[in-house]
Amino acid sequence: MADVVCLGEALIDFVALEACSDVGVATGFLKAPGGAPANVAVGIARLGRTSSFLGKVGDDPFGRFLANTFAESGVDVSGVVFDASRRTGLAFVSLTDQGERDFCFFRNPSADRTYSESELDLNAIDSCKAFHFGSITLIDAVASKATLAAARRARTAGKLISYDPNLRVPLWPSLPAAQKGMLRGMPLADIVKVSEEELAFLSSKTATLPDACPAPELTDQYARKLLKHFPNIAILSVTRGPNGCAWWTRTGLVGSLNGLPVQAVDTTGAGDGFVAGLLVGLLNLFSTANEPLCTAQLDQLTQSQLEKLFTRANAVGALTTTRKGAIPALPTAEMLDRFLAG
Repeated sequence: MADVVCLGEALIDFVALEACSDVGVATGFLKAPGGAPANVAVGIARLGRTSSFLGKVGDDPFGRFLANTFAESGVDVSGVVFDASRRTGLAFVSLTDQGERDFCFFRNPSADRTYSESELDLNAIDSCKAFHFGSITLIDAVASKATLAAARRARTAGKLISYDPNLRVPLWPSLPAAQKGMLRGMPLADIVKVSEEELAFLSSKTATLPDACPAPELTDQYARKLLKHFPNIAILSVTRGPNGCAWWTRTGLVGSLNGLPVQAVDTTGAGDGFVAGLLVGLLNLFSTANEPLCTAQLDQLTQSQLEKLFTRANAVGALTTTRKGAIPALPTAEMLDRFLAG
């Protein structure tokens, strides 16, 4: 039994070796395992709790490398499906001097896009304490059906559900399709993590991308609007890059934390590390040996407890930016404790 089951895409990130704004001009790349839900699963295992990854990769060297990497990090990969007819997805990533990213994807079609409902490991979902999923597997019809079926099963079973509506514009047919598709996961979630830009995009009446990060008062308006529209969401957390994070709860608690001083090398996976840190914090706070997390526990959180939870989540996200690639940079519990102490 895993504490958290994470479902979604797993792929290889080829990260440019030098700072540039276009992958086409990069002279070389570092191979790094990735995929947002897979990153969360590894982050949870590194922080000392158990996790399982559900998804589909190609039965090829990259797919086997991903499964082996997750397993070596302590993630249960018994629910990973290998597809002999489709390849593992690839993403080429260029980085600016500040660690900001630009993506070029090769996944047409990759194995994760065809992950079907019949391939779900239902026993893993039934036995977990919490369930996490993202929006990339909501893009294609087959994988979307499987993802929503898994989330509904977890919700019916009373599991705590975490959702990351991760926006990758090149993967969607249009911005309106992206907004509509990303919002499909909201009614199933107890915890939602978004960036400031993603929150503004999801709140836009015309499905347009913001020209810049919204002002704090606009972010507050967007957050309250989202919670009003989706009363099932107990905690909405908003990551703000180097400026830290903020949170809103349906019980009316609002707070924010400043960013932590680190030398950012690659921001890939920072949000995933943040989610892993938050879920592990909740598990450590509430979960006994045989009991799942539940929404009622989230509504009982005090502002002091939220500050402690988000302090650790903030720190995990910050540490994840200090090396290239998400999984190589995800910290252990000991690294996190040393960082917070120092």
